[in-house]
Amino acid sequence: MTKTAKLILENGTFEFPVIEGTEQEKAVDISKLRAQTGYVTLDNGYMNTGACTSNITFLDGEKGILKYRGIPIEVLAEKSTFMEVAYLLINGKLPNEKQFLEFRNGINDVSKVPDGIINIIKQFPKDAHPMGVLSAAMVGLSAFYPEYLDADLTPEKKVKVINQLIAQMRIICAAFYRHSIGKNPVKSDTKLSYCADFMHLMFDKGNIDPAVAQALDILLILHADHEQNCSSTTVRVVGSSQANPFASISAGIDALWGPLHGGANQAVLEMLEAIHQDGGDFKKFLARAKDKNDTFRLMGFGHRVYKNFDPRAKIIKKACDTVLDKLGVDDPLLEIAKGLEAEALKDPYFVERKLYPNVDFYSGIIYRALGIPTNMFTVMFALGRLPGWLAQWKELIESDAMKIARPRQIYTGDVNSEYVDIKKRK
Repeated sequence: MTKTAKLILENGTFEFPVIEGTEQEKAVDISKLRAQTGYVTLDNGYMNTGACTSNITFLDGEKGILKYRGIPIEVLAEKSTFMEVAYLLINGKLPNEKQFLEFRNGINDVSKVPDGIINIIKQFPKDAHPMGVLSAAMVGLSAFYPEYLDADLTPEKKVKVINQLIAQMRIICAAFYRHSIGKNPVKSDTKLSYCADFMHLMFDKGNIDPAVAQALDILLILHADHEQNCSSTTVRVVGSSQANPFASISAGIDALWGPLHGGANQAVLEMLEAIHQDGGDFKKFLARAKDKNDTFRLMGFGHRVYKNFDPRAKIIKKACDTVLDKLGVDDPLLEIAKGLEAEALKDPYFVERKLYPNVDFYSGIIYRALGIPTNMFTVMFALGRLPGWLAQWKELIESDAMKIARPRQIYTGDVNSEYVDIKKRK
């Protein structure tokens, strides 16, 4: 028997179906609420609103669970690669050897950005924020590939544009970094793994330490998707208008740029820099974080979704320790970070409130150790999140239930205001 939920209003009692996901998540289907009752719901921030059904990612913040296509993130981080995870997210299953080779070759075949995009990148000021450049270059690709602007792309074109975006985003990111330091772009080396090639594109080094490349690979896996977060939802909203994939992904980049979303790892390093400039006494800043009358916030601890330990943080902490040990980095900011972590993990104030270090805390430390500048941190997040955005976009446009996103509102403005001639206005 189908379960229903009753809603009692002044104009009657109404029943709406209850749907249940495969992980026992329950929702009341109110898609016909306004038509049947004349009412809409109000949910600021959409914290209690499911905007879609999805087969891609499952997240349970209370239990600290994250799965891609049903596979726990811990298993993927240990056994898989970023490219394999990208295939999994986009295509719904892990590839066999032939499928993976075709996927990788398809990406390698388009690992050259149009000269016009490189010329555009070189016109930006060297101190421009890389996220603005990445967003502009991404949407700019649409001018060079008009064959992907059709509202109804063929399956073959979808495969090609997805390969192209995965291949070319890393080149765009690295090209602007090199422009920012006064150097020319480096040609992609398709013999290298995805992450080793990215390091090569950034720093022009042929020999990339496998442990370093693996740590970056794990970090990108952990960032690859995260259910209906702000940027993934933005990709879906823009894609629902049948905007082209370049515009949809560019919009996701813009949403990720915000300090409450992808900018969090940059905020962590800026906090560590502030502590260092103040003398390096991190215990003083921990005390400030506990003082309700102090505006200081400890960045990189706790998470809006995870009410327990961020499962990604447990994984990346191990990779972080490996990278720091392997590189033998001597950096006062990293010493401050390790001190903050050790103290917070045993401080009752943080433990009782479950304010554990999250993935942003450790990712910033790793990027710093790899020599990636702070203003590039959010770009790195975007690089990792790209497969998730593409999977969300692909799932949306292939769904029979797709509709253009058009939320309602509750109007609270003036009623029947009088128009006053400009000469008579106060």
